[in-house]
Amino acid sequence: MKIAKRDIRSFRGWFASVLFVLILVLIASATLAVMLGSVSIRPGTIWKIAFSHIPLIGEWIQADWSKSEETIIWQIRFPRVLLAAIVGAGLSVVGVTIQALVRNSLADPYLLGVSSGASVGATLTILFGAFSLYGQYSLTIGAFTGSLLAIVLVFALSRLGGQNSTVRLLMSGIAVSAVLSAITSLIIFSAPNEHGIRTVLFWMQGSLAGAKWEYLTIPGVVVVAGMFVLMTYNRSLNAIMMGEETARTLGVNTEHFRKMLLVMTALLTGVIVSISGAIGFVGLMMPHIVRIIVGTDHRRVLPVSALLGASFLIWADVVARLAFAPEELPIGIITSLCGGPFFIWLMLRSSYSFGGGGR
Repeated sequence: MKIAKRDIRSFRGWFASVLFVLILVLIASATLAVMLGSVSIRPGTIWKIAFSHIPLIGEWIQADWSKSEETIIWQIRFPRVLLAAIVGAGLSVVGVTIQALVRNSLADPYLLGVSSGASVGATLTILFGAFSLYGQYSLTIGAFTGSLLAIVLVFALSRLGGQNSTVRLLMSGIAVSAVLSAITSLIIFSAPNEHGIRTVLFWMQGSLAGAKWEYLTIPGVVVVAGMFVLMTYNRSLNAIMMGEETARTLGVNTEHFRKMLLVMTALLTGVIVSISGAIGFVGLMMPHIVRIIVGTDHRRVLPVSALLGASFLIWADVVARLAFAPEELPIGIITSLCGGPFFIWLMLRSSYSFGGGGR
């Protein structure tokens, strides 16, 4: 039976079918997410309004909707849904990358301290105006700087004593994450602005409430570019998962490749955290699910993880938005509620191992 499963996953038509289904799921999820809310709107109206804002195509669409419907769809719901898709895809891709980098199925930006570092930088920017010389990009620069310093510190600590192992790396990540989380709490405690403190505390649990069109450009470009770069290195990612010595025999410059992955991970995490806050478990869950579906080849894992993560976070945001309406839950609460049961289920799957196959 296991051999049959591997045959199915390695079949090219299976991968194409999975991609096609996930693209349809993503489109349907985005449509339903825009429809749902205090004001219900027909799906036809949603896409008419969306296409009406596309140059050339918009000239052929007759406006049969109200001004309030256009405001709700185009200015409020559409940016939020697209931001959820971008953040979900980005977190999933980061999770895949870090798990390959450290060859551990439990690794993610939060376990290795990357997100905690980004939170320190972002909190300093929000509460004390750090990096303000960068203007509207100050929050992004602050979060990226924090995440980059965190991951460099983790890898430096893991190499102390001349040894370098996955266990030492994870231990260093846990230690750095704990210290940086404490620093973030200390920064919040010492902040003079009470309103800013509430904003930061809500932001730290994740929120897409402030989504606007002008906020989508940077994360969208960074996630797409990061995805493209990682896809070009899919063979190197496959090789490094088999160990550094094996990767070297296959022609991978492991030192250079590790540094590139560190910068890529820090950049993606920093940009995502700066726009959405800390949203846990997405980068941890999606790679596991995807490896079960399509196997371990990163040429398949990366795009499928991005699509699945995008759809998942869209629905997590819908629940956060509507579960206690008109109040809104931090989206991190929803992802954590999904993440805990998922890992209990994963633990009970005796056939699962890192990569999804075999005992």
